[in-house]
Amino acid sequence: MRQHVNPLSSNFNQIQRIPSLSEMFGDSKSNLHLDMGCAAGEFLFDLALVNTSWNYLGIEIREKLVKNAKLKVIEREIKNLYFIFGNGNNILNDVQNKFIIKNLKSISFYFPDPWFKKRHYKRRIIQPGFINMLSNSLQKGTLIFIKTDVKDLFNYMDCTISSSLHFKKINKKDFNYSESFNPTKFKTDREKYVIVNQLDIYEKIYIKI
Repeated sequence: MRQHVNPLSSNFNQIQRIPSLSEMFGDSKSNLHLDMGCAAGEFLFDLALVNTSWNYLGIEIREKLVKNAKLKVIEREIKNLYFIFGNGNNILNDVQNKFIIKNLKSISFYFPDPWFKKRHYKRRIIQPGFINMLSNSLQKGTLIFIKTDVKDLFNYMDCTISSSLHFKKINKKDFNYSESFNPTKFKTDREKYVIVNQLDIYEKIYIKI
């Protein structure tokens, strides 16, 4: 289920132009959620078709998955869903793409590649520099959601995000999902697999303060 692609490959250094929000979505003023590492995007399709008052953006490092997802968006004529291929860190750090971060209401990092070996930790999607950039650029009140079935990866992500004074943990039981990007709590394919196999799920929500 995990097909690893090295995000540090020089192939991802060149950033293609990212369309404006008005080019991506039918209503550019709707609340915007970003899913980092969206895979084939089935999770976002479920969300977009039900929650038409939100816009959903998926970034994925496997090009074939993005091409297929874009074709499905066109075929289904979905106006509140868009996919981008590339290294998410590189894309969002590019000065031309700061408009994405400025308009976000929430971001999800759901079941990212764990990169188990310590020498590969630098390939993990959540990095101190990336979190620092988000802490300086996100609007106050923007939410970050993390979820994984790998305890070591969860501890790493939690420690990295919590090290920033700009993010505060939210008690999950007190969180009102009806106001979030996923009010009906759709599950990703990986989460469905984890539940069927009775594996543990570790998750946390943070808010920009």
